[in-house]
Formats: sequence, C-alpha cells, structure tokens
Amino acid sequence: MTQYLIRYFLWPENKMKKPDDRGITKSSLIYDTKFQLAYLKPEYWSTWLAIVFLWLIMFLPAFILDALAKRLGDLFRNENKKRRRIARKNIDLCFPELTEEEKKELLKRNFRHQARSVLYYGLIWWAPVSVLERRIVIKGQEYIENALNNNRSVIIMAAHSLGLEMAVSAVASRYPVSGPFNPMKNRLIDWCVAKGRSRHGSYIYARESGLRPIIKDVRSGCAMFYLPDEDLGKERCIFAPFFGVKKATVPVLGRLSKSCNADVLPCMACYDEDNHQYIVHILPAIKQFPAGDDYRDTVSMNQSLEEIIRLCPAQYFWVMKLFKTRPDGENSLY
Repeated sequence: MTQYLIRYFLWPENKMKKPDDRGITKSSLIYDTKFQLAYLKPEYWSTWLAIVFLWLIMFLPAFILDALAKRLGDLFRNENKKRRRIARKNIDLCFPELTEEEKKELLKRNFRHQARSVLYYGLIWWAPVSVLERRIVIKGQEYIENALNNNRSVIIMAAHSLGLEMAVSAVASRYPVSGPFNPMKNRLIDWCVAKGRSRHGSYIYARESGLRPIIKDVRSGCAMFYLPDEDLGKERCIFAPFFGVKKATVPVLGRLSKSCNADVLPCMACYDEDNHQYIVHILPAIKQFPAGDDYRDTVSMNQSLEEIIRLCPAQYFWVMKLFKTRPDGENSLY
C-alpha cells in the first residue's frame, strides 16, 4: 500500500512517453528507482518532513516562492561560511574586472538562486507536464531538431547551473534522454532526485557504471546530458584555461562527440525573475568540434562553458571547488 501511494500520488509519471515505446534496449545498469521500505526507517523521517514541505510549497504562487528564496538564500549565505568563502574565491578568480560591490551583489544573488533551486524541486518532481511547459521555456530547441534531421546524435553540454534540473526536465519531456547520476550520502534524497529525473522516461546511470551504457543509448537515439565542469583530480584531467585560470578538466568530450557522431550543444538554464520562468538556453553546436586533439577540444569546451555561464553568472554553482586540483608547484587556491 505504501509503495502504491508513493508511486501514484507523490511521483506521477508522464504517461505520454515510456522508454519501452522508443525502441531503445534498456540496460541492466540503469539506476534503480524502485521504492525501498528501508526509506521509512526513523533515520529518514527528517528527510520525509523536508519532502512534504517541498510538496506543499509547490502550490504557492511563484512570487511567494521567490520571496521565500531570497530570505532563505540570505540565511544560507550568512550561516554557511565555508561555502560562502569558496564561492567568493571563485568569483574573484573568474571575474577580476568586477568591483567589490558587484562581487558582493553577485554572491548575494547566487545564494538566493541556490535556495530557489531547492524550493522548486517540488515543481520538477510532481507538477503536471502542462504546468512544466508553462514554467520552463526552451530557447534554441531548433538546434536539437537540426542535429536530428541531419542524422546526428545530440550531446547537451550543460554547466552546473542552479536550474540544471529544469533543463533536464524540459529536454527529457520532449526527447529520450540518457545521462549519469552522482549518488549522494542520503539514499532517500538519491531516490527522490533519480525518480524526478526519470519521470519522463529518461535513462540514468550511476557514475560508477561508466559512459559505455550512455554511449550505447546515444547511438540508439537518446540525447545525452554531459556536465564537464567538475574537478575530478589530476589523474583523469589535463589543465586548460577556464575564465583565465588553469583548471583540471576531463578531456573526454571530443572523443565522445566523435564516437557518437554527435553535435555538442551548450546549455544553461536561467531563472527569469520578472516572468517567474526558467529559460533553458540551448546554443548552436560548438564549431569545428571535435578537432581531434584533446587539448584543443578541451579549450573549446571551456570557452563554450564560459559563454553560457555569462548568460546568467549569478545562477552558476560557484560553491564547487572548481580549481581544487593545481599544477605541480602551485599552492591551493582555497
């Protein structure tokens, strides 16, 4: 009974699209989104309270949610000194041309957008598709269509924007999508995020499953979401400029594009505070990509990331340690 209620009242599926209807073979490595009775243990009760809170505020008008996001964002910024320090350091490194007041304003708005992204999880997880289509607008969908019409696969190169879940939802409700999922420590939160991402029929895989099943899906007709801006350590990366700073970057996107015969479309989701909508910006395919050289491809990729981040710089995930790994002989930036 519990599983029935969870499935049909908390996580309504998009009945218009089913993975089995697409002619794409399902892999056994797909992340398991089945509800587990272990999620009802006392250790998860506080998480359930948060989930119920997100479900309730989903029904509030957007202007009230935005006002609440401002209050919570200011609270998070004042209380979380560690994340505030990391975000400010990243802003200093990436935008040296800004004045001190402009940097403070960017930092303040960033934390407010972080709070909003959390408050809007309820919309992503439970709102009907008709509501999502009103609250999330895609600009540049024609670039996806152009690639498909030219018998090309599609790789959505997304930045870690605070509206990332909105971008995934918008694309996945229109096209079959495959991509990686990075599990967190809280298994219930994992289930919520994975269930929300897959409600339209998306294929998601835990990071340890690697890229092979995703590549297979892309070759079969899925679009792929790929996020290349995380620092994964010196062993897997090369150093390439990112906002003028050497950044450890995984040099795999060019090879993925070649292997999948895919156009790489940069993507950034930005919240429009005037119209209370998320705008998912999809840009034209990266030109002359791949070039066949890992370094050149990585530089092109990072330049494209910079371009989309500048669309709404306050809505990027600046609290990541973007420059954690340093070249030999350089001191830590954090």
